[in-house]
Amino acid sequence: MNPLRTAILGCGQFAHRHAQILASLPHQAKMVAFSDHTEDNGRRFAQQYTQGQGAVYFSHTELFQKENLDLVIICLPPFAHSDEVELAASKGVHILIEKPIALTSELAWKMVRSTEQAGIKTQVGFMFRFGEAVESLKQQIDSGEAGMLGLMSARYFCNALHAKWWREKDKSGGQVVEQAIHMFDLLRYFGGEPLSVYSQQKNLFHRNVERYSIEDVSATIVNFQQGGLGVVYATNNAIPGKWINDYRVVTQNITAEFKNANQATLVRTDTVEPVETIVDSERDFRLEQTLDLIRAIRENRPTRTPMREGAKSLDLVLAAAQSAQEQHEIKLC
Repeated sequence: MNPLRTAILGCGQFAHRHAQILASLPHQAKMVAFSDHTEDNGRRFAQQYTQGQGAVYFSHTELFQKENLDLVIICLPPFAHSDEVELAASKGVHILIEKPIALTSELAWKMVRSTEQAGIKTQVGFMFRFGEAVESLKQQIDSGEAGMLGLMSARYFCNALHAKWWREKDKSGGQVVEQAIHMFDLLRYFGGEPLSVYSQQKNLFHRNVERYSIEDVSATIVNFQQGGLGVVYATNNAIPGKWINDYRVVTQNITAEFKNANQATLVRTDTVEPVETIVDSERDFRLEQTLDLIRAIRENRPTRTPMREGAKSLDLVLAAAQSAQEQHEIKLC
């Protein structure tokens, strides 16, 4: 079977990880084109990953017009999304897109409609769903073995100024929307759909940083339709150089402490004596995310994180942002 002809749209820093994964899968995918608003970025990618053989485009419209593609990896900043998903869908091109998929619910659900109507496969970059420890608990929740989720707490801690656009509310959506959405997505993955959300978000430590208009501390409570609670707290003023995203989950029969998506201690609490299981993996969950999409394309089956999941998790963090702005709980259904 021929490798999937693949393009990368958005050749910034994060796109390198996707290009490295594709380069490690020469029998599965072949990078044939690169598109970026700065042509030099596209040329650098083409040179580094295809020895200059890949085509380079300044316009994604021209990319889809001229290239015969099977797959596109979309690594655009949140504010830069426009019609690229619709164009890909109209050409029958499958999509892997980084989160958040948009800055508005309207655009996100437009993406869902266009991709589902076209029948293409889509994967949103919620790579923590592919961690081995996350998989272990998810399987036990889905089978009913774990019982219902009662409580999940998660944190997203870092300390960096990031790109200039990231610091601006109208371009990134804020830390909760652009970063901590990973934790909110895991809330949904384990606990089901939300009923309501209440959030407090403040800029306490970066008021003197030019154009820093987003929150640097936040705390959010999510009520689930099934009855459980989720708590996410995030900050951009923790330990420099460290990225902490860990979480704890309490279900009827299992209590789990996650160091990350691959490492966790799961304790059965419905036995006479607690039974502890340790999951300690070094799985490359970004690679697994890509392989899941490729298999879905080859086998014509659903992906683990289709575009619809990206829209639902975006709606949750946008509601959290609305709650913080309006200072009240937001009902979601």
